[in-house]
Amino acid sequence: MTHSDLSLKAASSAQNNDKEQVSQCSKGANGSVSAQQSSRLLSLDLLRGMDLALLVLFHPVVYEWVEASRPMPESFGEALFGQITHVPWQGFCFWDIIMPLFMFMSGITIPFSMGKYQRGKCADRGHFLLRLFRRFMVLWLLGMVAQGNLLALDLRQLHLYSNTLQSIAVGYVVVALLFVYTSWRTQLTVVASCMLAYVAVFAIWGQMDFTIDVNICEEIDRQVLGRWRDGVVWQGNQWHWEPTYHYTWILSSLNFVATVYMGCMAGMVLRSGLKNTSKLRILLFEGLLLIVLAFALSGVVPIIKHIWSTSMTFLSGGICLLLMGAAYYWVDLKGRTRGLMWLRFYGSNSLVAYMVGEHVSFSSITDSVFYGLKPLLGDYYSVLNAAVQGIIVLLVLRWMYKSNIFVKA
Repeated sequence: MTHSDLSLKAASSAQNNDKEQVSQCSKGANGSVSAQQSSRLLSLDLLRGMDLALLVLFHPVVYEWVEASRPMPESFGEALFGQITHVPWQGFCFWDIIMPLFMFMSGITIPFSMGKYQRGKCADRGHFLLRLFRRFMVLWLLGMVAQGNLLALDLRQLHLYSNTLQSIAVGYVVVALLFVYTSWRTQLTVVASCMLAYVAVFAIWGQMDFTIDVNICEEIDRQVLGRWRDGVVWQGNQWHWEPTYHYTWILSSLNFVATVYMGCMAGMVLRSGLKNTSKLRILLFEGLLLIVLAFALSGVVPIIKHIWSTSMTFLSGGICLLLMGAAYYWVDLKGRTRGLMWLRFYGSNSLVAYMVGEHVSFSSITDSVFYGLKPLLGDYYSVLNAAVQGIIVLLVLRWMYKSNIFVKA
């Protein structure tokens, strides 16, 4: 049996594997914490925890340390800095995988959490739609709080579509609807059409021009969002485009859907009745295949994270599949969790980790307790501040986990 056959078999098996989901449907919307945890993949929680820990614990400390050390050209510090900051335009680095991995893992949860709503498994479709709408609104509003200046209460500073949580909201809603209401063949057709439509817009209206600042993704965002776009700068009563901001959202949403669906496909494989070794082979094979496709396509559609290009979508999806496969092998198959279990604090409360870690400042605590070290540390005081921030967030998440407090959208 080929890897392709295994993949199709996994999708079919996941669609038809309803015993567990029927049981969950009969329990109603509010299952117990233990029931919810028992159906979770430990590898998923730990991988998601690693992603969030990198974002809100390790990265701020390393970033501040590298900046404070002012690395010389062509030094290790400069090379490290290049891996913890996004690539200016074309290309891909370590830090560029953080957002795609977060989106990918939101897709993995769909077969586990939404399988009970599929046709013939549960009649309460109204609850599914309400749950989906609520998740969309929560993620969208939190995205506006995080990056859209919602709490500034100033319409001039408001950004409508500008954050990772909002891109997850778009991708999750579309993929969840496809998963519940359509067959896997239809799902693949729709998602492939989204990716082809992205390239078609560039081919028909964008002259296949992927130049920074003048590409069709940028033009669509500017025309549709206007002054509500992230990257708008106000001077008095006049606004203009921030010249260094090149992230796009509207056309990129087509490929946001694809990224989340790649995670959903991985979830269907992991939830299927296939042998564990077969699941692992599928994840690894498909990951490598997507990476090959990415580089094969990159000559026509460059790898650009800022506009979520199709080749970047394949590349990041392939890397995510390999990471998920490695985590599944190491944690779920081999049972090797030594030194990793603390990542559950982040993985089981990823939304809290993101919002608190990225958008709540505890600098006043650092200044109140360690102010005497400021003259001694000089520029490195920012490293201490980042470390204290990360430790406080970790302690909050640990307390929530130990108290069985899990916040979901």
